[in-house]
Amino acid sequence: MIRRFYSTFDPKYKFKCGLEIHTQLKTKYKLFSLSPTSFNSTPNSKVSYFDLGLPGTQPKLNPEALLLGLKLSVALDCKINDFCQFDRKHYFYIDQPSGYQLTQHFHALSNDGYLTLNSKFDGVDKTINIEQIQLEQDTGKSNYLEYDKKINLDYNRANIPLVELITKPDFEDLQQIKAFLKKYQTLVKYLDICTGDLETGAIRVDVNVSVNGGNRVEIKNLGSTSEIQDAVNFEYKRQVDELKKGNVIEQETRGWKNNETVKLRSKENAIDYRYFPDPEIPKVHFDEHIHEEVKAILPKLPDQLLEELTVNYKLELKHARFLIDNLNLLDFYYQVIDQIQDVKMVNNWIFHELLGGLNKLDVEVSELSISPETFSSLMKKVINNEIILNNAKKVLSKSIEDPNLSIDNYIEENNMGVKKVGDEEVKTICQGIITNNMETVEKIKNGNKNSINFLLGLAMKQTQGQIKSSVFLNKFKQLLEL
Repeated sequence: MIRRFYSTFDPKYKFKCGLEIHTQLKTKYKLFSLSPTSFNSTPNSKVSYFDLGLPGTQPKLNPEALLLGLKLSVALDCKINDFCQFDRKHYFYIDQPSGYQLTQHFHALSNDGYLTLNSKFDGVDKTINIEQIQLEQDTGKSNYLEYDKKINLDYNRANIPLVELITKPDFEDLQQIKAFLKKYQTLVKYLDICTGDLETGAIRVDVNVSVNGGNRVEIKNLGSTSEIQDAVNFEYKRQVDELKKGNVIEQETRGWKNNETVKLRSKENAIDYRYFPDPEIPKVHFDEHIHEEVKAILPKLPDQLLEELTVNYKLELKHARFLIDNLNLLDFYYQVIDQIQDVKMVNNWIFHELLGGLNKLDVEVSELSISPETFSSLMKKVINNEIILNNAKKVLSKSIEDPNLSIDNYIEENNMGVKKVGDEEVKTICQGIITNNMETVEKIKNGNKNSINFLLGLAMKQTQGQIKSSVFLNKFKQLLEL
């Protein structure tokens, strides 16, 4: 199967694109009912009468969803409107049993924000303007069962709160789209608004593509970065081919099927949905200081943290991003830094020793159980020459396995601490190794100085790592007159 991609777009056919991003909010309950928002549950086990659209049931707005929508609005510097309201968007699909979706068509939560991409952190410089952020309810899920050719309907997802973010058509290439989505995912995950996953459906993306200012074509429900890239590439090529033939691009909605976009329907207008304000949900009015009040409860935003971590703490950009994507480790990092002032050593220990140990034991970062105090205490023992590095690594590995481990007791029980010995004892050990390894000694004296590491290894093995290697190295050099 040959896939037709444009690595760059033809300047004669100007590419223009906007995104509509549907983001599932991390709330305990659904948008207009008290059904829990549990995922991966038994189908239709997390539904209420309202979720199923039964007559006589009434909606009650979940304020938690409203707060998360406001946090996202402020983080993207949107203007929060004086009030917002919910409207009924009428259509009938089997996954929307009430015959309408509750959304915000006439008076959205916020408008006119932006997200700035910069080459330092995102690889590209571009400001993407946000047209609107609105709250709405999700639909149920249709699962096609291939084995019996039936559709299984699961309404657990019905009425889960979404924010729909609509950008201006500011994207001019694929790199900008990819950078924006990555930055947006990081933002909503960092603010604990959403899990940030495209692949699980927590974020779903529609793209609007037009060429040379022609009619825009919407591609619905793209579920991964690769799908978005492939669909945009194909649709751009399709529209360019049509324009070269002298055809006019039809305004329509298309879907992504395997390796091509396919027509779903002609693009609907607002009149087709017969929007009108929902009579059962009151308008939500906001205090004039709401923007400042929400901003005051937000943490530092990711770009501020990236700047702080890469400049003040000398972290590589990839390591700084990893901390922001794993907030439990970020908090762990700051607590260790407070106790160990050596930034370089902390960075090395966390990103090599700790993460290496977690990976070796197949432990997820989210399951990190060793305390910052225990970790810092072990580092201090290395700094204070109470334990050699190799033994400290072994203790760290054991601490990851057993978070209740007393490192002091473990070091003592296993004779892993550095032993304080006199110069004569060190000299006796080194002289014995030299006497029994004269062939290696000759290599060293003939200029192969790296062979001294063999002698050093024998000394460390003989003393089981209880004496620092530097003590032996200095003595070997002295005895061999190096």
